[in-house]
Amino acid sequence: MHEHNLSAAETAVLVGVVTSDASRWDVNDSLDELAELASTAGAVVTDRMTQALSRVSPTTYIGAGKVTELKRLIGERGSDLVIFDDDLSPVQVRNLEKALDCKLLDRSGLILDIFATRARSAAAQTQVELAQLNYLRTRLTRHWTHLSRQKGGIGTKGPGETQIETDRRLIGDRIAVLKERLKKIDRQRTVQRKGRAGFTRVALVGYTNAGKSTLMNTLADADVFAEDRLFATLDATTRHVPLGGGRQMLLADTVGFIRKLPHNLIESFKSTLDEVRESDALVHVIDATHPRCEDHIEVVRATLGELGAADKPLLPVFNKVDRLQEPALLGALQARFPEAAFVSALRGIGLDHFKARLLEVVERDFVERTAYVPVAESQMIARIHREAEVTSEEYLYARNGSPTDETPIPVARLRFRCPREFDLDIRPLLKRFAGLEACAQE
Repeated sequence: MHEHNLSAAETAVLVGVVTSDASRWDVNDSLDELAELASTAGAVVTDRMTQALSRVSPTTYIGAGKVTELKRLIGERGSDLVIFDDDLSPVQVRNLEKALDCKLLDRSGLILDIFATRARSAAAQTQVELAQLNYLRTRLTRHWTHLSRQKGGIGTKGPGETQIETDRRLIGDRIAVLKERLKKIDRQRTVQRKGRAGFTRVALVGYTNAGKSTLMNTLADADVFAEDRLFATLDATTRHVPLGGGRQMLLADTVGFIRKLPHNLIESFKSTLDEVRESDALVHVIDATHPRCEDHIEVVRATLGELGAADKPLLPVFNKVDRLQEPALLGALQARFPEAAFVSALRGIGLDHFKARLLEVVERDFVERTAYVPVAESQMIARIHREAEVTSEEYLYARNGSPTDETPIPVARLRFRCPREFDLDIRPLLKRFAGLEACAQE
C-alpha cells in the first residue's frame, strides 16, 4: 500500500521545532536532511519554517499562531504538501489537516514513501508494505472522504460499523498475511546463512549515502546499484571478497541508517538486518566529507545498539577522502580516529590498507583450535563444520590415555578457526575428549 506517491511536480514546505533539548543548529541540519529526503522522493522544497518551543504542541505540533502563518504561506506559494521533521500523532494529523486543508507528511511517512519506490525484491516490498500498514492504521483520517459513512452487511461486523473501523480491520488482516510471509522469507534466509558457515562474514553498515554500495562494488568487482541519493539500496547483497593471505570473506551490503529511522522499518526489516546481527565483524562506512559526520557516527552506534549488535568487532572506514577540500581535514580525522581506515571507494584509494586493517579486526576475534572428536559424535562434528572454518580434517584411531581403558576408537582430528563466541560454547563440550591421544601407529 503506497499512500503518498510524491511526484516531481509537488512543492513542499518543511516544518521543524526547536525544543529545549535541541539547538537551532541541530534542527537546521535535520531540515537539510529532510530536504534531501524530499528531493529523493521527488518533491521540490520551496520554504522552511521553524519554531522554538519548550515542547512540541500535543494538538498541532507547532503553536496556533504558527499554524495560521503556515496556512497563509501555503496559500501564497500554492504548496502541495507540508512535511514535518518529527512523527505526528493521529490527533496532530487530524487537527492540522482541518486547519491547513493540505496534504501532510511526517518524517516517517516520507521515509516509507522512499522505501516503497526503492523496493525491488519481493522481500523488500513485503517489508515496506508491512511497515507502511503499521504506520497507517493509527492514522486513518478524513484523508479518505468515505470514512464518515456507515457500512454494514456481509463481511462486516454488521450495521453500525463505520468505514474507518472496516479499513482498520482489513489492514489488520493484511498485516497478519505479511507477517506470515516474512516468517517464510526469514526461514529461507536462515537456511542460506547456514550454507555460508565456515566463511568470515562481514557486514557493511553506515549512514545512508555514505558509500557502502560503492565500496562493495570496488572490493567485489560487483554491480550493486549505487547512486548519490539517500536509500539507494534496500536489499542486503552478499559477495565473496578476497581478504589477503588466501582468506576469503562474505561481504554484505545492508540498508543505510538515518536519524529518527522509523521503528516500524527496523521491525519490518528484521530479516535483512539479521545480516548485521549474525556477522563476524562490521565495517562502519562514514562519509568523510559530511560536516556532521560525527553525528552520523552516533546515529549508527545507537541503531546498532537497538539491533543488539553494538558489541561486534567494528572497523570505522572514512570514505570519499579524495573529495576533502583541505588536507588538514584528513589529518584531523586521522588524529581523532587512529583505528580507522581512510579510503575513496570510487577511485580505489587506500583499499590495501583497509583490507589489512579488516584482517586484523577479524583475526583478533577468532580462535584457532585442534580437537579430537569420536566419530560416534557425528552431531558435534557436523556442528563444528557448520559454525567454524575447518582448515584440516583427518580420521584416525586414538586412545583416551587411561591405563584402565586403552582400546583405540575412531576419531576425527579437526583443526578449525572459529569466533570466540562459538569457542566459548564448544569448549566445555570438547573437554570430555581432552584425554584422547593419537595411536602411535598413526
